[in-house]
Formats: sequence, C-alpha cells, structure tokens
Amino acid sequence: MKALLTGVHLRALLRKDLSICQGGIMNLSEIINLELPRKFSPLHSQFEIEFDPDSKTIWSWLNPLGIPCFTPALLSGIRAHDSMLEANNGFITHDGALHKANYYVVGSRVAGIFNFGGDLALFLMLIRSGERDALARYASLCIDNIYPRIKNYFCPTLTTISLIQGDALGGGFETALASDILIAEESAQMGLPEILFNLFPGRGAYSLLARRIGTRQAEQLITSGKIHSARKMHEMGVVDVLVPDGHGKKAVEDWICANQRRRNGFQAVMGARNCVDPIERNELDKITDLWVDAAMRLEERDLKMISRIVRSQTRRMDNNTPIADGATVAA
Repeated sequence: MKALLTGVHLRALLRKDLSICQGGIMNLSEIINLELPRKFSPLHSQFEIEFDPDSKTIWSWLNPLGIPCFTPALLSGIRAHDSMLEANNGFITHDGALHKANYYVVGSRVAGIFNFGGDLALFLMLIRSGERDALARYASLCIDNIYPRIKNYFCPTLTTISLIQGDALGGGFETALASDILIAEESAQMGLPEILFNLFPGRGAYSLLARRIGTRQAEQLITSGKIHSARKMHEMGVVDVLVPDGHGKKAVEDWICANQRRRNGFQAVMGARNCVDPIERNELDKITDLWVDAAMRLEERDLKMISRIVRSQTRRMDNNTPIADGATVAA
C-alpha cells in the first residue's frame, strides 16, 4: 500500500490546482483519511434529516458546501445515518422514540442542482500523485453508500424515492437511480458526462439503467455523455413521475398518499424485481475496480478536461446557468 500523502505534497498539489479545488475537497484531512479505513471526521454535517411521523417518511437533503458533489465528508455523513437505519431494521429515532419508516426520500437543498457526482478535484489530485489506494477507498465509500439504497437498506418494507429538483449528473444521477421511484421537476437535467474525460460512471449506472431501460439504451446513454431533460428521461422510462417546477415535494407527498393503501403490494413487487434482476455488491465492486483502473490510466489531456469541467461547475454555481437539453457539459 502506498504511504500517506504528506501535508507538503498535498499543499503543493493544492497550489497547482487551487482554482478548481476550492469548491470540492473540504480540507486536507479528508484526503489523508482516505488512506485510513472508515476514519472520516467531517467538520460539519452536509446531510440533513427530517422525519414525518404521520406518513412515516424520512426526508433527507444533500447540502454540501462549495461545488455540490460527493465529498468524503458528505459520503461519511450519509453512511453514518444510513448504517444506523440498517442496524435498526428501518426504524429511526424521532423525539426520543423509535419510529418505523415506510419511505426514505432523498433530495437536495441546493437550488437547481441535485448533485454533480464525484469530487473531480479530489480525483485530479489522487490520479496525478499516483494514489491508487486512496482513490479506491473513495470509490469503495461511494459503493458503501449506494448499495444499501439499492437494497432498500435491507428492509423489505422500506420504499425509497428520489426527488430531483435540479441537475443530477454522474454520481448524482446514479444516486437518484438507486431509488425505487424517481420523481423529477421539469427543469431538472440528468446525464452521465464521464465519457467526456475518457472515463465511465463506476457507481452503478450501468447496472441501474440496464434494469430500468435495458442494456442497449443504457450503453447509449453512458457513451453519449449527453445531458437530457427530465421530460426526455421520463419518455425513456428513467423518470417515473414528471411534475412542474416547484411541485416536486408535493408530488412526493401525493405519491405516498395515493400508494398508501397498496404499499405492501408495491414493496413486494420491488422485492420481486430484486429477485428477478438483482444487483449485488460484488457486481458493483468489480465495476468499481474497472473504474479505478481506468481512472489511473487517464492521460494529461483527460485530466485537463476534468479541470475544465470543474471550472464549468464553479461558473455554474456562480451564474446559476442551466444546461441545455441534449448538450454535453461545458468544457
């Protein structure tokens, strides 16, 4: 195993890519801790939880600082909550008591953005410094987060819902796909831009899309690198419910209310889907290994493209400019 990145080495890398790193990695300790199994110490919570005891719904909100991507701190916060949910077999603590959760919704606090996916600034530094083990730990933490959601947190009576009120790209789109139901507002955009920098989405996109729309369409979506509107994704069968802007949260509440009386049957259907077309941890781990190997083979021109994409993300945050339907991410 490679030695830990030294503070001097990290600061040199940060100076080299300072303009793209400010919105991604929270601090040096996050990178260093990638070499230490499961030792993540976020300075603050980037993952907010609310619970509605009437509908028995967990509302979770992604709220990262800087560029809205999956930093180690955000991933750590999600895993800390979800591991307790799994240990309690779908029960959540609310007002000092355990309550059974029937629904688990994931959304975003960032206006116009669900999530941009992987921490590209982190990728740049780890790839350029040859830190394969650290990159593999980051990728493994991503799977630690997404696999339990694919499996409904190992609780057959828990339904998962993604509320997409903004752009879901790369790993952000993969996270949305991990839920049983996708509800999206019309202005939301979705896509997998990794092919633009000579990589592919390694967090389960192929498996999840193939299960929803078939392998052929999944490959076309992945290899095109195009960003599509929520309406287009709805037509393709990726999005389950399409609603006007500003109606996303109510649409989730309406869906839960409308399906309450048949909840047991619906959850059984989702269980049957997992039996007929299962996605297992070893499948995701193998794909992740492919992703890490591919990432470490990226050439300088590919890394420069990643740098430009992060700058584009930063400008997007500054200007709040949406991406055109069918476009690729600006370079």
